[in-house]
Amino acid sequence: MELNGEQFIAASVPAVWRGLNDVVVLGKAIPGCEAIERISPEEVHAKVMFKIGPVRARFAGKLLLSDVIEEKSCSMAFEGSGGAAGFAKGRSRVELISAEGGTLVSFTTEASIGGKLGQIGGRLISASAKKIADDFFAAFAKELNPLASEITDGGEA
Repeated sequence: MELNGEQFIAASVPAVWRGLNDVVVLGKAIPGCEAIERISPEEVHAKVMFKIGPVRARFAGKLLLSDVIEEKSCSMAFEGSGGAAGFAKGRSRVELISAEGGTLVSFTTEASIGGKLGQIGGRLISASAKKIADDFFAAFAKELNPLASEITDGGEA
């Protein structure tokens, strides 16, 4: 599965970078996040409850950062296990680009999914992944700039 996109956040590049590296902000923004902990500057562990199609599972996973260019970009390797529901693993690249009035977050993700989740159709997995990403960015923007998020909720972001 591949998921690529761009999202505008009405906050400066340094503020977005800090937010993306703050486990408190991430814990509030990640849909279904039950626990998140920074193990080291490059490693984060999380427990997340996901519902994708008919499958609902609690995933325990880890995220490893690499190729970090402060306030610009980074790569991430991730893996998570949801027990009988299956597993997910993959890589993502995130780049922050200064834009008028805020920051454009560009991302590319490649993931493989197995187990019961792997048996669900690709369209349903892709649609669910896109919704999770959209929900994350909406909550993330609200955490960084509550007033700006309220203003843009009614319009195009």
